[in-house]
Amino acid sequence: MKRSLNIGSLLLVFVLCGSLGCRSWCERWADEGRVKPEHQSGILKPVLITKAGSAAGVKPVAVRLPAEIPVVRATAAVGGTNGPYVVSRIYPCAECAVIRLDKTMPEELEPNKPFDYFIKFTNLTDMVLTGVLITEDLSDNYKFTSSNPVARRQANRLVWEVDLLEPRATKQITVSGMATEGTEGGYLKHCTTVITQVIPACASVKVIQPRLELARISPTEAVICDTIPVKFAIFNSGTTTVQNVRIVDTLPDGLQTSDGKNEIVFDVGTLTPGQSRQYSAELRAAKAGKYVCQAAATSPAGPRAETPATTITVGQPVLAVTQSGPERHYLGRPLTYEITVTNKGDGAARNTVVENTFPPTAISIKATSGAKLSDSKVLWQLGTVAPGASRTLRVSYMPTGAGTLASTTTATAYCADAATASVQTAVSGIAGVLLEVGDVDDPVEVNGRTTYLITVTNQGSAPSTNIRISCTLEDSVQYVSSAGPTTGTLEGSTVKFAPLDSLAPRGKATWQVVVTAVKAGDIRFKATMITDQLTRPVEETEATHLYD
Repeated sequence: MKRSLNIGSLLLVFVLCGSLGCRSWCERWADEGRVKPEHQSGILKPVLITKAGSAAGVKPVAVRLPAEIPVVRATAAVGGTNGPYVVSRIYPCAECAVIRLDKTMPEELEPNKPFDYFIKFTNLTDMVLTGVLITEDLSDNYKFTSSNPVARRQANRLVWEVDLLEPRATKQITVSGMATEGTEGGYLKHCTTVITQVIPACASVKVIQPRLELARISPTEAVICDTIPVKFAIFNSGTTTVQNVRIVDTLPDGLQTSDGKNEIVFDVGTLTPGQSRQYSAELRAAKAGKYVCQAAATSPAGPRAETPATTITVGQPVLAVTQSGPERHYLGRPLTYEITVTNKGDGAARNTVVENTFPPTAISIKATSGAKLSDSKVLWQLGTVAPGASRTLRVSYMPTGAGTLASTTTATAYCADAATASVQTAVSGIAGVLLEVGDVDDPVEVNGRTTYLITVTNQGSAPSTNIRISCTLEDSVQYVSSAGPTTGTLEGSTVKFAPLDSLAPRGKATWQVVVTAVKAGDIRFKATMITDQLTRPVEETEATHLYD
C-alpha cells in the first residue's frame, strides 16, 4: 500500500505541473534533495510533500522540504488505520506567499467506515484578506456526509466562501464521509484549490481640497433706534490649511458700523482643517428702509466663500392716540372714555405704554383688562404694537364734584415720539325732587282735627332752588294752622308757603297744615310744588274720609 501511495503522489505532482505550466520546475523538483518552487508569469507553483518510497519502474527519491513547509504528522485520523499525512501548499507562490494550505488525510482507510479529514488555511500576511474561495473536488467513490463549516455543494465539489481572514489567522475545515464499496485497492483523490484576491502594488497620493464656509447672522427687522447685531462664523471644511483668510462685508448706503465705518473687515489668518472662528459687529441705520447685505471670505490661496444676500428692514414707529367721551355729564353717574392707540409707522412700537389721568376726587375707577392704578393715573403696558395695528381701551370713574373735567391720555413706545389726546367734559349736578303728601289721622270725625304733612326730598346731585309749596283746601275742612321751614299763609282756600331758597342733594324739607272737619264727606287735600329746575308744577293729593 505504501508503494501505491508513493506512485500516486508522484503522479499527482506531474498532473499538477502539467495543468499549471511549470514543467521546468517539475524537471528539477528533486535537485539537491529539496523542492524548489518557482514563479513564471505569476503562475502558481505548488509544493508537494509526500512520503518517500519505491514503486515499480520509479526510482524512490528522498524529498527534503523547505523549512517553511514542514510535514505535519499527528495521531491517526478518525476511521484511519495508519497515521495521517499532510499536503501543504502556499498560494499564489512561495515567493509571494499569501495563504498557506495544510490538508491532513489518513494514509489508509476501510470502505464504509466514516472518517474525517481536515483542511487548514492560514493568512501569511499582515493584512486582512477578503473574498477567499476554497473548493474541494471529491472522488466519485466517496460518500460525503457533512462539513464544518457547512459547504455549498456543486455536484462532487464543495465550496467555502471566506468573507474575512484576519492577519496571521488560521481557520480549519472538517470534512466527514466514507469510501464506498468497491474502493478496496484504489484511491480517494480529493483536490483542494484556494483562490484569493491579487494583492496589487498601490501608491497613495493625498488629494487636498481647500474649502471655506461662511455664515452671516443678523435680525431681519429693526427700528431706527436699534443697534443691529451681526455675527459671522467661518469654518474650514476642506482637507488642507488655508492661510491669510479675510472676511469683508461692504455695507449699503445708510447703514454703518457703530463707529461710523462703511465696511466690516476681519483678518482671520490661518485656519486648519475643521477649525472655525466667530466674529461680531454692531450696525446702525441712518434712516428707515431696506438694506441688502452680503459678506465674503477670501484667501490668496484661492478658496472663497460668500453668504447669501440677506435683507434688514429698518422701520420707524409712529404712535397716534384718540380719546372720546361726553361733552356734558351729570354727577352721580359713571363717566366713560374710550381710548384708541394706533401705530401709523412702518416699524414695530415696542414697550408701548398708555397712561390716562383722572381727577383725584374721582371714585369707582374701572378700566379694561391689564390696567394698573397708580395715584391718579391708569396705566396699560401693551408690549409691541405692530405697524398699522390698533389697540382700544376704556376707562370709567365717578366724578364727585361739578365743573369742567379734562381727561388726558398719553402713549409712549421705544423709538417713537409720545402721542397725547385730551377730552374736556362739563360735569354738573341735577336736582331730582320728590313731593310726598299724607294725613296723620284718617278718618276724621266732624269737628275733629287732622294734620297734613307735605315732604320734599332732593334725590338729585345738585341743589334744588326756589322751592314753592301751595295747598288747596276743600269746603268740608277749615284751616287751623301751618308750619315748616318757611311760613305759610291762607289766601282764600289756598295755603301758600314762602319759597325755600335751596334744598341740598339728599336733603329733605317738611311742611304741616292743620285743619278741622266741618262736615262729613270724602275730600281731597292737594299740594303743589314749583322749583327753578322744573318747568312744570308737581302735584300730589291725599284722600281723607270725614264722618258724623
